[in-house]
Amino acid sequence: MDGKEWVGSVMVECSNPSRNGEGDRAQRGGGGFQNLQRPIVYTARKLRREMTLPEVLLWEELRASKLGAKFRRQQPIGAYVADFFCGSARLVIEVDGEAHDRGNRPQRDNARDAMMQGKGYKILRVAAVEVLKNIDNVLQTIRAAVDVPLHRASTVPLPAGGEELV
Repeated sequence: MDGKEWVGSVMVECSNPSRNGEGDRAQRGGGGFQNLQRPIVYTARKLRREMTLPEVLLWEELRASKLGAKFRRQQPIGAYVADFFCGSARLVIEVDGEAHDRGNRPQRDNARDAMMQGKGYKILRVAAVEVLKNIDNVLQTIRAAVDVPLHRASTVPLPAGGEELV
């Protein structure tokens, strides 16, 4: 068009004329899908959809702050995705199935743990079979780790206005 279009029975001049039949909704500029810009986020979303049975059972107990702390599932941390994560306790929970004992997986898990511990996170590894057999024991272990996290700063009350430190 020539920069004009019909609105009802009136010809109106447009500041952005349509190009080659693209109409009003022409997409200008790049971008792309957000999940392709951060592949670890895409991986985490995929893992949330494909959780194992032990992960699903544990998530049902951890969600909605049932243990007194907020947990996230399949949380990206650096180049890795933690099965469960509690930010307030800086706690990472990994549910390990039998695949974690095969091939080079133990070395990969050790490297992953070292990176996360280097960032100040505490790692709690739970066997998948233990979640299936005795989830109450697993929850007690998690509750204890949340109640006494590493590096929790002790709070000291500040003096009230006008008071001096002695």
